[in-house]
Amino acid sequence: MTTHTILQPAGWAKPKGYANGVAAQGRFVFVGGQIGWNGQCRFETDDLTGQVRQTLRNVVDVLAEAGARPEHVTSMTWYLTNKKDYLGNLEGIGKAYREVMGRNFPAMAVVEVTALVEDRAKVEIQAMAVVPA
Repeated sequence: MTTHTILQPAGWAKPKGYANGVAAQGRFVFVGGQIGWNGQCRFETDDLTGQVRQTLRNVVDVLAEAGARPEHVTSMTWYLTNKKDYLGNLEGIGKAYREVMGRNFPAMAVVEVTALVEDRAKVEIQAMAVVPA
């Protein structure tokens, strides 16, 4: 069960793959920046889509520790090391997103950065969720 509302101003074009805003009430869960390595801190791929899939799985695993699920996510910030790689792989990234997160589209920002702390990391995702009371 979710208790959040998508905020879509009248007359605005509907965003694709994210929400312009989300209003929610409940218990907050904050997920620190996750990257595309597994639970033993090992990268299994250098492919951006594969790293996105693993990063999202990591987010979901952290959420689960608080009793939260993907549909409780209200906000995400994605940090990418290569905007062109991201734009060139939108179809695969979208598929990976839907496989892990379902059809839940929170308020989201995507930012290109020069590097991440782990050299092999191509993406880092930070998330916030609100679990219904």
